[in-house]
This record gives sequence, C-alpha cells and structure tokens, in this order.
Amino acid sequence: MNDYDTLMGLLTARHSCRGFLDRAVPEDVIEQVVTAAGRAPSWCNAQPWQVIVTRGAETDRLRAALMAAPGTRAPAPDVPGPEGYPGVHGDRRRTCGWQLYEAVGVEKGDRAGSAKQAMENFNLFGAPHTAILTSTRELGAYGALDSGGFLMAFCLATQALGLATVPQAAVAFHSDVVREVLEIPEDRLILCAITFGYEDPDHPANNFRTERAALNEILEVRG
Repeated sequence: MNDYDTLMGLLTARHSCRGFLDRAVPEDVIEQVVTAAGRAPSWCNAQPWQVIVTRGAETDRLRAALMAAPGTRAPAPDVPGPEGYPGVHGDRRRTCGWQLYEAVGVEKGDRAGSAKQAMENFNLFGAPHTAILTSTRELGAYGALDSGGFLMAFCLATQALGLATVPQAAVAFHSDVVREVLEIPEDRLILCAITFGYEDPDHPANNFRTERAALNEILEVRG
C-alpha cells in the first residue's frame, strides 16, 4: 500500500461519531494526536491554533454547563454562523440530518425526539474528552482558515490511532459558556469543539455514513 492509499483509507474510514464508550484515552495518545495535528500548514507559519483537551471531571463540568445553556442563554458564537445553506448545500445538510434521525429512530414531525437528539451535541455525545479549538483573535479569518487544517489533521491522527471524532460547531455557538468554564482569554477565538474517544460500535447513531460529492461537482481544470 502506498502513501496515497493509506491517506484515502483514513479519509474514507473517518466519520462523525455520535456515540462513544466510557473509556478514557491515555495522555500519551492525546499528545500523539496533537503533535500530528500541529504539523498542519499555516499562513506564514503563524500556527494560530491552540487546543484545550478536557478529561474526567473537567469534561463533565463543561458538559453540564453546555446542557444548561440552550434553556438559559441565547447563542453567542465568537465567529458568526452561516447566513444560510443555499441550493445543494442545504440539500446535503437536510439529507445528513434525516440520515441521523432515521438511524436513531426519530420520525418526521417528532419535534421532541429531534430536540432530544440535538441536545446530544451539548452532552458531547457521551464522550470522555473534547478538544476546544481556538485561534488568535487578531488573525481573524486567516487564523480560522489555518485552524481548519489543524482540525483535519487532528481527525486523521485520531483515526490512525484507533479513535473516533466529531467536530462540533454547536459547542462554539455557546462560546461564552465555554470561555467561562475553561477560563479562555478574550484574545482567543473559540472556533469549535473536536469531541473524541473510542467509538461505541453498537450505538445506532454510528450506523450511517454521509455521501460525498462527485469529482465533477468540485473540480474544474483550466488550461
């Protein structure tokens, strides 16, 4: 197997895990993941990313604060969310959502069921760890763009080490809560969470896979 095949194997096997085992990841494995992610490229080698990884009681403390947030606080993201999902982007988003609902037994029109599943975002899907990804505020969009490379490298490293991940924008929509709990300074933009651990293969939410766009939908070669 060549390097490309290895990379494609990791990319194809990786998926957003929404059900984790109650099993902590050893600290040296976490360090391996972050060391690998830190090899991501960045503009002028600025490396704007930092991550706070929670475990044990700290994960539970963050989980409790996030679970309380939707009923008591309005969303307050550091980085504004999308203005909308036009055309095919909205179609893909809806398809992914209905795949998840079907997997966990939520039928169309079941608002209570869909709300309960949505709250699993703030329960961190039962995972033992989450990594809060932040960037230097002054670097703005460029720092956030660079940090996307870190996020992808983090996900591939976890996959290579037998772990599972789910990047979470929902957590960043309550950046004020995350900042308070973890005492993150104001000069850091809270971008997302990367919740991770060992996948629960029997959890129904892990029983579907999203599709990817065909090459002709994303590639245009000129000249």
